[in-house]
Amino acid sequence: MPSPMIYQDLTTAALLGHAAQYHSETEIVSVSTGGEKERSCWGEVASRAQRLASALASLGLPPGARCATLAWNNRRHLEIYFAVSSGGWVTHTVNPRLSVDHLRYILNDAADEVL
Repeated sequence: MPSPMIYQDLTTAALLGHAAQYHSETEIVSVSTGGEKERSCWGEVASRAQRLASALASLGLPPGARCATLAWNNRRHLEIYFAVSSGGWVTHTVNPRLSVDHLRYILNDAADEVL
């Protein structure tokens, strides 16, 4: 018996594509590191994430490459997360509050290919 489920890839690229197609004008609000509210929408987030994914691809990163992110939890980090995972790479979030020595150790230990 055929499944009544609709088949769709459940990847981050598919989720972002759905958000951009059906909710492109839906507002996203985050707070910058300075405390100001930043307003965006899913269409803008998807566009910026796609541009970043293209830039990362131009570096010649192989599938599964580890990409470290050193960013606060705001819209920009969301865009980085979607760009990296949509490109088939692994997002490695690094805490920006750590000391330089700790950051150096973590980045070297993880063998991240890009920060």
